[in-house]
Amino acid sequence: MSENISNPTVASSPTTARSGAGANIDTNHTLVELSHVEKHFGRLHVLKDINLKVTKGEVLVVVGPSGSGKSTMCRTINRLESIDSGVIRIDGEPLPEEGKDLANLRAEVGMVFQSFNLFANKTILDNVTLAPIKVRHMDRKDAEDLAMDMLTRVGVESQASKMPSQLSGGQQQRVAIARALAMKPKIMLFDEPTSALDPEMVNEVLDVMIELAQEGMTMICVTHEMGFARKAADKIVFMADGRILEENTPDEFFEHPKTQRAHDFLSKILTH
Repeated sequence: MSENISNPTVASSPTTARSGAGANIDTNHTLVELSHVEKHFGRLHVLKDINLKVTKGEVLVVVGPSGSGKSTMCRTINRLESIDSGVIRIDGEPLPEEGKDLANLRAEVGMVFQSFNLFANKTILDNVTLAPIKVRHMDRKDAEDLAMDMLTRVGVESQASKMPSQLSGGQQQRVAIARALAMKPKIMLFDEPTSALDPEMVNEVLDVMIELAQEGMTMICVTHEMGFARKAADKIVFMADGRILEENTPDEFFEHPKTQRAHDFLSKILTH
């Protein structure tokens, strides 16, 4: 595709310097690697020869039109979705197929979904302590101390004794982030974490994610929030029709898209 594609209007996009992990990136330490990954749902070919590396401390944001394979790719990284062929490695080790090894791997990879997936019959504190106690075999008092630290980190510590139904959507999603962080993961996956939220609640979740990026957490984020992508990402991946079509810095991606598909996507999604 020609490099001389005219630039879509980006005047409304943030122009301030990115605040992603930046200096925290260790380019010599690859935490996530996908090599020639293929995936079908029946006859539908949803991932086509996916090749991707994410290094320690890097914030990778995945964007693209609906149905492009973004969420499916994200879910293969901890084998919530299986793959047909190819290899996925986490911190140098091939992703286990099943069993205890897979459970141990999932403990290292935190995930936040579109829906909050909190246990409705447990308090906020119990939601956050459950995995550290059951999976990490942590003492309850230590788990509760850790949970309160994580709830404080995302700004909902005052809600610890409440039930999920008593919290707003934004608060519940921040609890979901705290729950993932309580496992002390090496990597955090975010699969469109704001798509189910009312507009006024989106920023409170994005602010937490930006803080994590600034602190050096390795993150893979699938999102339609272009302001967040430009502000927090170290690298942007653009997907369409099951393929990675572009991989670039935010400035290059937003200002100089290389493919017509990316140019058309940005022209439609950015406010003129």
